[in-house]
Amino acid sequence: MAIQKKISDSIEAIEHAKAEQPQSTYVLRLYVVGTTPASVRAVANIKRICEAHLLGRYELKVIDLYQQPILAKGEQIIAAPTLIKKLPLPLRRIIGDMSDTERVLVGMDIQKKGNIL
Repeated sequence: MAIQKKISDSIEAIEHAKAEQPQSTYVLRLYVVGTTPASVRAVANIKRICEAHLLGRYELKVIDLYQQPILAKGEQIIAAPTLIKKLPLPLRRIIGDMSDTERVLVGMDIQKKGNIL
């Protein structure tokens, strides 16, 4: 019984510490190819998602692989548009035009599948 109480108290302390931490800044890189319709949609969609769910807590850099093709190899980009969440860890990759908001939020660990934050 005493061990179970200690475990419960420890879990509660961890949850409390997590809640008091400042929310993380998301460092995002969106790799696109020129101004194709999919690239334009991806930029608009990720900006909309970030403004709605990460206001003031994100850094988004859009990288055009036509202008900087060497970055595709360095980041192992095999399709575009690709969003990479560098921070907070773990690193995540999302491919597509970012039109499925829930998929993007789940992929970036902003919400759990089926939950709306």
